[in-house]
Amino acid sequence: MAEPNGNVILEVQDLKKHFPIKRGFLNKVVGQVKAVDGVSFQVPTGTTLGLVGESGCGKTTTSRCILRAISPTGGKVLFHDEKLGVVDVVTADKATLRQLRLNMQLIFQDPFSSLNPRMTLLDIVGEPLIINRVARGRAVEERVAELLARVGLRPEYMRRYPHAFSGGQRQRIGIARALALNPRLVVADEPVSALDVSIQAQTLNLLQDLQAEFNLSYIFVAHDLSVVQHISDNVAVMYVGRLVEYATNEELFFNPKHPYTEALLSSVRRPDPLSKRERIVLEGDVPDPSHPPTGCYFHPRCRYAKDICQSETPPLLEVSPGHMAACHFATELTLQGVG
Repeated sequence: MAEPNGNVILEVQDLKKHFPIKRGFLNKVVGQVKAVDGVSFQVPTGTTLGLVGESGCGKTTTSRCILRAISPTGGKVLFHDEKLGVVDVVTADKATLRQLRLNMQLIFQDPFSSLNPRMTLLDIVGEPLIINRVARGRAVEERVAELLARVGLRPEYMRRYPHAFSGGQRQRIGIARALALNPRLVVADEPVSALDVSIQAQTLNLLQDLQAEFNLSYIFVAHDLSVVQHISDNVAVMYVGRLVEYATNEELFFNPKHPYTEALLSSVRRPDPLSKRERIVLEGDVPDPSHPPTGCYFHPRCRYAKDICQSETPPLLEVSPGHMAACHFATELTLQGVG
């Protein structure tokens, strides 16, 4: 088994997830929904990767495949574990996966439906400790009290039920649960999309404070680019199951190389009411992943599309150091960022 790389905690290589389409009395497979189709990226240790795109582009499916909450169709998810070495999450057996999940946790999108209303905070946050035999009895209460205090809740609240808390407080409970086992990688699936703007800022600041304190690595799934710009170190843009651009935060927001990224950035809100900027409105809908268009998937909605875009699929290539883009004209176009 390979030794872990201290600079990288996760490597995703050609990840695929295809859902079969079945019809007829015999449930015959007549097609495939390519929800994730050949996604590759890395997550350096202690950094945040923002995974963005429109609804239905495959962000959540990608994040759940990484945790193997759903089994991928193909590809590799290499997790660099300090004890186990480099382990492929896709092919890991149950015993290995159980050990890996001590270091890989998930923060759910909806703070209302992700907490069991019949369980107290002690039960909710303490459950991972008991299931994984990390602590029991008094030690569980002490650990839960410590976690609640760390996320900004009073330890004496541990005997209360979720209905007694606001949306922001419930999301803090979800964060405390995710941190119970001292993970190294946390996948946050749109953790602030269901919260008010003021509460969003508090939650994002909490996540950044926890990252600095515990050297956490995040995969932050979101569709709100202003949130992604605030919290991410690197950003990966997905479209119809594929990665179309990958770059550092500053490079992607101020120097995009893919027309789809430019369109997304045009919707980012600015605090200056006098600022004038063209809003790029994409015509049509996101293509059906079971019947995607030929060539570049984005060409039916792209204002820069040419004949080659309809016939040839652009590979994801490095257009500048650390900046990848899947566009035939990535080095020729001058696209508008948020600056």
